[in-house]
Amino acid sequence: MPRTRKQRREVIRVPRGETALPEYDRGTVPEGLVTRRTLREMGLSPGDNEGPVAILRCRLCATRPNWSCRHPTRGFLLRVDLARPKRVPTLAQELALDRAIAARSTCPQCERRYVYCLPLRTVGSCDPCAQGYEPTPGTYVLTTAPVIHRLAA
Repeated sequence: MPRTRKQRREVIRVPRGETALPEYDRGTVPEGLVTRRTLREMGLSPGDNEGPVAILRCRLCATRPNWSCRHPTRGFLLRVDLARPKRVPTLAQELALDRAIAARSTCPQCERRYVYCLPLRTVGSCDPCAQGYEPTPGTYVLTTAPVIHRLAA
């Protein structure tokens, strides 16, 4: 039986000069404009940026200088001077996060805390308890006392 071909999305072509935001190819971005990922690597958050100020064109569109980039791989550029430092969580926030993670990763039957979240809504316990086998030692954390708190960060 022959395989059916995927339907291609129709590409909407817009001339490059009619776009609302300026577009830059990779390597030609002016100083002071970066993507969200680059901001995160610099330890900054978008801060007072109210939206992108320019578009970073994808590699495919670099070969088509007259058309604007409409691909999902394009990047949006933000201003670095409006960015702010990332907020640091307080100890109380870290404790609350750790308790929430502990509740999702601790089996109610065997009381082992796993390194991943358990399917407690659907199964109700860890997979070894549900299937009846001994878990691999590298998948859970050994504790002798009940989990009160363990800071995640």
